[in-house]
Amino acid sequence: MRVPAVALATLLAVAGTAHAGDNDLVLGRLATIIDDGTNAPRAVGQNLELRSLVSELGVALAPHLSTPADTLGFGGFQFAADLSWTSVASDQPYWRAMQSSADPSGTGTAAHGTDLLPTIGVFARKGIWLPAPSMEFGAGAVHLMSSRLWTAQGYVKLALHEGYHDLPIPSIAVRGAVSRLIGQKDLDLTIISIDGSIGKQFGIGGTWNLNPYVGYNVLVIVPRSEVIDPTPNVDSLDPANMDDRGLNFVFKDQDDIIRHRIFLGAKLRYYVFTTTIEGTFAMAGSSVDERPGMTACGFGSTTTNCDSTDLARAQKTFTVSTGFDF
Repeated sequence: MRVPAVALATLLAVAGTAHAGDNDLVLGRLATIIDDGTNAPRAVGQNLELRSLVSELGVALAPHLSTPADTLGFGGFQFAADLSWTSVASDQPYWRAMQSSADPSGTGTAAHGTDLLPTIGVFARKGIWLPAPSMEFGAGAVHLMSSRLWTAQGYVKLALHEGYHDLPIPSIAVRGAVSRLIGQKDLDLTIISIDGSIGKQFGIGGTWNLNPYVGYNVLVIVPRSEVIDPTPNVDSLDPANMDDRGLNFVFKDQDDIIRHRIFLGAKLRYYVFTTTIEGTFAMAGSSVDERPGMTACGFGSTTTNCDSTDLARAQKTFTVSTGFDF
């Protein structure tokens, strides 16, 4: 008999209300409890659901861009803070893994309560001198609001061409970045970002500086599961709950998730004050976790040995950043 972990998820929801935020993860909900009456019950993690969930979450927590193709220059330094909103497919069953889900079983039409995930970030950026071309480093942290989730982020940007501001020649840069998830005991998540951008500075009235830019970005999302207890409210040391000891599970390691993004924005500067507005479009997921000799799994599958396709939908991110350039 297959028993979806509805009761278990309900226990998790009740227990986590006082301590967890609405956007915290409860990955134990992405499990099906198998109890055939002859063997001890066991939990099976839904690989397909984890892949799609992490794909969409990874876009929201990916390294923030929000800088034009031009570097800050060898003497430049910037402090900045930003707010971002990323769309998610909240009606999909894998979003029941959010603490705020009113439908832990994932059978309803809205597994998650909101279509947007808001994040707030703080960053420091520094330009350094090279004979040619110039380079810029940056580091910061991004927090998923209403959660305990943080990411530590860092990047390096290399300007392939810049500085011809009086000529109709654009600046071109490439950048590599990484984001590491902090504050989630069930999931180890690394997000690698590689992008190229092109932009051009314009002076306005001898006082303002406008720098529009556009670029293409590839994300490599690497999820790894920790040991997950689907029944944290059950005392497994109690002799009456001996079967609970065998329910802990780990999601199978998956192939890397690949997402593609297009971004465009503009940075406006007055004296040392800057404001950047950026929009990002992430194409729908399509990468597959391939397992030799296996066919594709669907939602609710009771086996971990199957191909899982990323079913994440296209996502949009809107970012507003403000800061100081010195």
